[in-house]
Amino acid sequence: MFYRFILKKNRYLVDQIIDQMNPAEEYILRQEEPYKSILLELQLLIESTIPSAELLFRYKIPFYYIENRPFCYLNATKGYVDVGFWNAQRITEHIEHMTTAGRKVMKSLRYKKVEDVNSTMLIEVLQDAYSVKDKKFKKKNLLCLQSIYRLSNGN
Repeated sequence: MFYRFILKKNRYLVDQIIDQMNPAEEYILRQEEPYKSILLELQLLIESTIPSAELLFRYKIPFYYIENRPFCYLNATKGYVDVGFWNAQRITEHIEHMTTAGRKVMKSLRYKKVEDVNSTMLIEVLQDAYSVKDKKFKKKNLLCLQSIYRLSNGN
């Protein structure tokens, strides 16, 4: 009985700590395994490779921004975790490993288990994405993004 009290109290304290965190970090920590481990690994690699990237919670998922501009996002869904790249049309590294999954603009690296994360490849893609971060979207792609945004908001 005493152990149940301690476990219940510790779970309450952990929930209190999580509630005070950045919503993006909360999203990561509330995922079930193996997605939580994958997301934590990706977070570590992104933040160590691109120290200027700021983790925010946008569009209901963790999004990394650099200089107030979207850079990449993390999304746990349907049995995998995606690292999606905002300016993917300009990325040239390891594009053969990226998926578009029906998207017209964004591409992502997809992971089903933490062992699938190839840190060398991800770091090279991150560095490539960082090198093209200031290049603008092509007008056609910008119009496509605006349409996607309107549809997702029901407008």
